[in-house]
Amino acid sequence: MTWLVTPLGVLLVLLVLRDVFHTLWHPTRHGGLSRVVMRTVWRMSAHRGARWRPAGLAGPLGMVAVVAVWALTVAVGWALVYWPRMPEDFSYAPGLTPSEHAGPLDALYLSLVTLATLGLGDIAPTPEWLRVLAPLEALVGFVLLSATVAWLLGIYPALARRRTLALRLSHVRRGRVTVRALDSDGGAALLDGLAAGLSTATVDFMQYAESYYFHDADENTSLPRQLGYALGLADGADEARHPDVRLSASVLRKALDDLAAVLDERFLLTGDGTDRVFAAYAEDHGHAWGPDGPPPGGGHGGPWETGTPQER
Repeated sequence: MTWLVTPLGVLLVLLVLRDVFHTLWHPTRHGGLSRVVMRTVWRMSAHRGARWRPAGLAGPLGMVAVVAVWALTVAVGWALVYWPRMPEDFSYAPGLTPSEHAGPLDALYLSLVTLATLGLGDIAPTPEWLRVLAPLEALVGFVLLSATVAWLLGIYPALARRRTLALRLSHVRRGRVTVRALDSDGGAALLDGLAAGLSTATVDFMQYAESYYFHDADENTSLPRQLGYALGLADGADEARHPDVRLSASVLRKALDDLAAVLDERFLLTGDGTDRVFAAYAEDHGHAWGPDGPPPGGGHGGPWETGTPQER
């Protein structure tokens, strides 16, 4: 049994360490244990009622579930290393009968105590190699705690940047920016700022993929709800008179295309173009999809050459 159980325990520990490494320091598009847990919690939180995500709890609960799975998997892995060697390779405190405390639950208890660095000492290893292995488990427990803190310190700033970008788009949309105002140096600077924000959001989705599973109920801070307006700005500004505005619109469109590519490759898997990907993104987050660009014109020259006198 030792040759079967022990390798399984080692495999579980290595699986968690690999997942922590790829989640925090080397994110990949191939997913992992944390990504599976987050996606499962996200899908379970979806329902077809009036409210899709109850107060946006899917993301925070998913992170709690990931940390719990990490800790439990490591504890079970080390318990599978201890269990076949109990009670022969362990010393017991007075009052404990070794033969009565050598089952799988006792091994799990010892593993949890060691992982949490409690060091109760009622059951302790005696062989030298086990006496070295036990402190290594405590070290892994410390690594898990540090990884959890680092994860929290990284993912919430990423969420703040994404929500700030969405709110900025909402400000422009609700401010009813006129054609004349946008077809100017200021308009080019505005489009450049939006493109920079979208590039940052794209990197955040690559570095902190779990941030995708955080739902924003307020449409003004919800990026999937505002992306339609960004597409309208980019498409409309392509016909601007000002060359800097046309250049900025081209950069903004590329930033939108890159964001759509990352969303589709890592989360949505639609295989469609930018518009369809953003529509699927909005639907997955329970928001209506409605592309909404700059004020339309009414003449033959396009929206950048016509409009009311006040707009021009």
